[in-house]
Amino acid sequence: MSVLALREFSYWMLRYRSTWRSTIVVSVLNPLLFLLAMGAGLGRLVDRNTAPDTLHGVAFLAFFAPGLLAAATMQTAVIEATRPVFLAVRPGGSYRSAVAGPLGPSDVLAGHLLYIAFRIATSALCFVAVLLCFPPLRTPALLWLTPAALLTGLAFATPCAAWVATLETGQPMSTLFRFVIMPMYMFSGVFFPVEQIPAALRYVVYCTPLWHGTELCRGERPVLHAAYLGALTLAGLLLARHTYRRRLFA
Repeated sequence: MSVLALREFSYWMLRYRSTWRSTIVVSVLNPLLFLLAMGAGLGRLVDRNTAPDTLHGVAFLAFFAPGLLAAATMQTAVIEATRPVFLAVRPGGSYRSAVAGPLGPSDVLAGHLLYIAFRIATSALCFVAVLLCFPPLRTPALLWLTPAALLTGLAFATPCAAWVATLETGQPMSTLFRFVIMPMYMFSGVFFPVEQIPAALRYVVYCTPLWHGTELCRGERPVLHAAYLGALTLAGLLLARHTYRRRLFA
């Protein structure tokens, strides 16, 4: 991380000063309402009518909360790495102003990704703070959730930034949310075990980063899932360095 990258990071933090209050409120209220409605409310019905080993041997609230964190992290990462990048990379955007000075494309990328990592981490910390409101969830496993969520978010952020830097219009981003992000949200093991999905589709789910992030947040086979998400993050970073250099020096 270079000093020039920190200058790019400080630019995004300066922008964040005007919106941080609203994002913190959303980061707290959204998981609280979801956990109350789905976890504590619906969860009682699920626990009453489900075999003990169906949800990996835990209550629905304990099963649902880490999955919801992974899904919320995915949304934060994709939101931060799509439209802001698209606007910044266009003529007249902040990236163009930055590379007109001493910053290079790699500095711009590193600084913005550092900001995205900050947003992911702070949102995850807010989520974990909400989990402390539920006594059954106050376990040492909470210490694992923030780094697991951060790695999950970066596995989405770096490939998204690499891809968005190549776009000429914003329409593909809407397609991404509609046909990729939302299906993953619903069918990657957040709300129910993937073993309940037909076998033909189950192996598709096993390839999605959200499934790996969900399992990592639950503490299931952490080395395997962390390796997958780390490899995806690194691949996205290398690709982003190429697409940023090509776009900003065009």
